[in-house]
Order: sequence, then structure tokens, then C-alpha cells
Amino acid sequence: MIDLHYWPTPNGKKISILLEECSMEYRIVPCNIGKGDQFEDDFLAISPNNRMPALVDHAPSDGGKPVSVFESGAMMMYIAEKAGQFYPQDLRGRYEVNQWVIWQMANQGPKTGECGHFRRLDDAQGDQSYAVRRFTDEVNRIYGVLNNRLYDRPYLAGDEYTIADMICYPWTVGWEGQGQDIEEFEYFRRWFEELGERPAVKAGMAAGGDLSEGFTKLVPDEIERIRKLLYNQRARPAPA
Repeated sequence: MIDLHYWPTPNGKKISILLEECSMEYRIVPCNIGKGDQFEDDFLAISPNNRMPALVDHAPSDGGKPVSVFESGAMMMYIAEKAGQFYPQDLRGRYEVNQWVIWQMANQGPKTGECGHFRRLDDAQGDQSYAVRRFTDEVNRIYGVLNNRLYDRPYLAGDEYTIADMICYPWTVGWEGQGQDIEEFEYFRRWFEELGERPAVKAGMAAGGDLSEGFTKLVPDEIERIRKLLYNQRARPAPA
């Protein structure tokens, strides 16, 4: 059994998609990032970067004590390797996948997250026009990278559907809020629509849907409290 410490964000949904695709038994352990669960000592013991998702595998393949893994890319490699699915083990196939997993974590995720952050800010935070333009354009470039990659192959790593596709998909679902028009990206759109019809992708995207807290339902003071909790964090002091 895998415990998935999770909140229904794009980063969390990468992992639930893979677990569903592998038909692997898992239990969602809610990590409510709006309440600060990610800063609790028990969570920091498995995810020292105070970010979800993270996992604990109580039945690792070596038969030893439970294994904990943080960072979504490492988690996907771990799960896929354990399941023997969606992650080629030959040298060339493995690195075709690895480079796209790392690309997602270094480029698509951070830039798309910044795009969403600045596009959501209100006027009280000051003029954000440069940041909005900067990151909206960068996300457009990223969609172009995906589109150009997919013009001559069905999936990001080639002919086979892999964790490279699963890790990228959740960050593309919100394309409208990112200021994009997917009609601009013919080959990406074909991939996007195909993945969106996969039953396991639907199940993974829906996982924990009852946990979400829409900002539109929160009072202004609560929204401000969550912003202070999530944004502009500084270093945590080391234990005494």
C-alpha cells in the first residue's frame, strides 16, 4: 500500500494519474496546503522541502522498511519502476523519458505556476503587467516546445505512452487561465485530447476532488491568510 500525501493541484495529480494507470493500491493522505499541513513535522520528515506530493510505500520491492519519496519526478520514476510500466529500462528509452520528466519539473511546472500566480493577483499587489506578460509568453513558448516535439511522434518520448506524458498533462488542463489558445498548437491538441479521454487519466484528475477549497467561496481575510502562508516564504531555521 502506498500512502500518497496529496492535495488536488497539478503536481499532486501527476502522481494520482500514474497510480491509476498502474492499477496500484494507494491511500490519499490529505495535505491541506491552505492550512499549512506541509509545515508539520511529520510531513517534513518525508518531504523536507515542505511541498506536496510525497509518498510512503509500506511494501517496497526490496521487502525492507517503508520507503518515502518526495519530488513528483522522483515519485513517478519510483512508482513506474516498481510497477514495471510506463518507464523503459533500456538505456536510450529510459533517457528519452528522463529528459522530459526533468524538463517538466525545471521548465513547464515552474513557469506555468508563476504565470498563474501573477495572473491571479489583484490590483492591491501593484502593477504586475511585466510579470504577466513575461510568464504568459514563456508558457506560450513551452506549449510550442510540446507542439514541436509531438508533430512527428504520438507521445513525448516516442511511440509509447510513458510517465513523460503523465507528468506534463495536468499542467496543460488550465490553458485558458494561462492566457493560451490551444488552437495554435495542432499537434499538442491531438495529444491533449487523447490523454484526456484515458479512463485512468480521468480518475487521476478527479482524485481528491472533494478536498478542494475554491477561493471564490472564501472571505477576503481567509484569502489573505492563505496568500501569506503560501507566498514569499523564507528559510526555516535549522533544529536547535
